Amino acid sequence: MAVLQTVMLFVLAGLAEIGGGWLVWQWLRTGWGLQWGLIGGAVLFLYGVLPTLQAEPAFGRVYAAYGGIFVILSILWGYWVDGWRPDRFDLIGAGIALVGVVVIVWGRNWF
Repeated sequence: MAVLQTVMLFVLAGLAEIGGGWLVWQWLRTGWGLQWGLIGGAVLFLYGVLPTLQAEPAFGRVYAAYGGIFVILSILWGYWVDGWRPDRFDLIGAGIALVGVVVIVWGRNWF
């Protein structure tokens, strides 16, 4: 259950960061209205709160592991939302990032 909670919090934080950032991007770069920028800012605030719910007490470890999840979610967002096609180097990099997440979060329990 702890593994599922950790993963879900990382995914929710990632979606909040990427989604909020995307809304601000749309407001500033494509002319969407100010309301979308404000909603994006509120969602980014939520992103700042979600990692504090992780059981791990070390800020640096939580954010280091989250960084790998962010890489993967960013590629998926780009593909599903923006129609961007990642190449093999994007996918290899995402795989390396995922290995890093596993080592950072659960490695000390295995070795």
